[in-house]
Amino acid sequence: MSVLLPLLVAAPAVTGFAGYFAREIRGPQLPTTDSTTLTPAPRPRVEYFDLAELTSTDARGFIRPVDRYEVQQWGIYLARVLDRPRGRYEESWMLPGQAIRATISHDRPGHHRSHDYVLDIVEFVQVGPKRWRVTDYFLDIAVRRGRSSTLSGSSELLAAHAAGHVDTEHADRAFERAAHVLDGLAANDHDVEQWLRSREITLTWM
Repeated sequence: MSVLLPLLVAAPAVTGFAGYFAREIRGPQLPTTDSTTLTPAPRPRVEYFDLAELTSTDARGFIRPVDRYEVQQWGIYLARVLDRPRGRYEESWMLPGQAIRATISHDRPGHHRSHDYVLDIVEFVQVGPKRWRVTDYFLDIAVRRGRSSTLSGSSELLAAHAAGHVDTEHADRAFERAAHVLDGLAANDHDVEQWLRSREITLTWM
């Protein structure tokens, strides 16, 4: 059953955790007075990971080197250099069974992030013997270990849904997965490692 529209309608009246999630889904209201000023709705970001070639291809078609891939029964680990003013290195675990990509970013000196992990809500499809396609549906959860888990990206997903870039089935699935992840993190003191260990997944990092 679709959960997207009921949550949108119920958001103002729902309280507690469910109300927080519903109101976050609603996001900021888009302006309607002048359609010429509206920002075009985003499209889901699609990235390809080639384990044989040690590369990744981003949504714009840029091919970037990957330092290392590691395959476990529960997912794929990657480590790569970032060419960004703030970030210098990135580690990610892509976990198809959980529909998430868990990332730790290592910043350059003088920069510091307010969170420990980012969990992106994504879909994985294997498109070759050692090649995967990952579709990012905008929702991500910034986790501060032992303190909080914060959802963002809902307004972007709703805009993409309204524009027809994401159908209702995929939008509902993304929200349901985000709710599941938030619930699991809350039950495990906002500890990503602890939550995943409860699901028999043990991540290793550099």
